Amino acid sequence: MEEKIKIFMCEDDENLGMLLREYLQAKGFDADLFLNGEAGGRAFPDRKYDLCLLDVMMPKKDGFALAHEIRTMNVEIPIIFLTAKNMKEDILEGFRVGGDDYLTKPFSMEELLLRIEAIMRRIKGKKSKEVPLYHIGKYLFDTQKQTLGDENETIKLTTKESDLLANLCINMNDILDREYAVNTIWKPHPDFYQFAARSMDVYITKLRKLLKDDPRVEIMNIHGKGYKLIAPVEAVKEEQ
Repeated sequence: MEEKIKIFMCEDDENLGMLLREYLQAKGFDADLFLNGEAGGRAFPDRKYDLCLLDVMMPKKDGFALAHEIRTMNVEIPIIFLTAKNMKEDILEGFRVGGDDYLTKPFSMEELLLRIEAIMRRIKGKKSKEVPLYHIGKYLFDTQKQTLGDENETIKLTTKESDLLANLCINMNDILDREYAVNTIWKPHPDFYQFAARSMDVYITKLRKLLKDDPRVEIMNIHGKGYKLIAPVEAVKEEQ
């Protein structure tokens, strides 16, 4: 039986916090709730968590300060900020202190769930040492060498092309969230988010051209959500 993903939640709105915890538990997660930053900071070392959901505006210790403290204990755990603040300076500060994503209240439970799932898929894909290579239809994609080729030709990808294609492969036949991809691959300043998003569209077009000779392979636009790589993708284990 697969072990449940453990989520550390810190939210000072008790009603919202209880609602979030019950929703996540119903979706198969193991979620712990703390109602202020100090309580959360004391409890975090007691369990091994997989992801953090932190409210920004909390009494005693705010979410940014708590995130900084968590980062001194665990530099890799993903952090999603939940906040009513939507100023660009606050969003930028969230990423500066090590946040992976940022949701402004009010938000839908479904959107939060999709963001959690996308982050966990990415983390799982990065940690996997058995999948440096992917078969994408007739193509072989080497994530370490950043090459894509078939029996006739192998080309060197740019870092952005390789990172984007790797994310599509990790989410193969599932949606790669557009906003998540922009923030994690391009890491733009909030003022330049739209520029980065347009840049990603250009790279999607480049990847489509590189994969166009296999009719089984397609990168679909999922309106309002992101992209989906449709392909008979087979992970190839690294040779020992």
